[in-house]
Amino acid sequence: MAADGFSRIALGVEYKGSRYCGWQRQANGVLTVQETLENALSKVAASPVSLMCAGRTDAGVHACGQVVHFDTRAERSLKAWVMGANINLPHDISVSWAKVMPAHFHARFKAIARRYRYVIYNDQIRPAHLNQEVTWNHRPLDVERMAEAARYLLGVHDFSAFRAGQCQAKSPIKEMHHLRVTRHGQMIVLDIRASAFLHHMVRNIAGVLMTIGTGERPVEWIKEVLESRERRSGGVTAHPYGLYLVQVEYRDEFQLPERYIGPHFLTGFTELDG
Repeated sequence: MAADGFSRIALGVEYKGSRYCGWQRQANGVLTVQETLENALSKVAASPVSLMCAGRTDAGVHACGQVVHFDTRAERSLKAWVMGANINLPHDISVSWAKVMPAHFHARFKAIARRYRYVIYNDQIRPAHLNQEVTWNHRPLDVERMAEAARYLLGVHDFSAFRAGQCQAKSPIKEMHHLRVTRHGQMIVLDIRASAFLHHMVRNIAGVLMTIGTGERPVEWIKEVLESRERRSGGVTAHPYGLYLVQVEYRDEFQLPERYIGPHFLTGFTELDG
């Protein structure tokens, strides 16, 4: 809860994660998104700012729909929070909106669903463009096989087999609302929405789906991996560069601003809507 005399401010944030060692500030002083954004906001507030985020992203992972909040005594207009932060931020982090929130709002604990997109560039030749914003797979991928396999993960399951060893989540049981696999020219997009995600969960799912897409494993293999509840049965963890946190959902009472669901280079693909 925000203390007396403080306002709680929520922000929409997008960033390219390639240069950063993840979202979370680290004691060893390496470059992180959190510390960079806190430093910029502290200049606007003229006092230290400490952020809470909706979902901590790993090194190399991007976001178009990250939501954060902080408490402050500073009185600034919403435009000042957005423009002031952006003036003090590097080119690969941007604040897209700001809103004053009730004291009981919490960017992480009030979220009811999160949505990620994993973008694969599927071509024999590596891409010269977006080379840190998509994952390149040179082997031909069968999208229909991948989409068929994805259906095994829908609903409520124990996702231990897709969980990193260092995951700190209290429970591996999550509800997968949708997992769509679509092709757009040379791009393949995994669009995943769930109640919450485990550490490396999307990247581990992507690794399994790409293995099935190459024909190396049968479609039913993903069901065997899921039911094993053992990480070692699930193959490699896919590269972080193609992963984007694109949306965090909250109950209607909070009425957060809505923007397009990114990343920006996919916004023309109407098949991804919904």
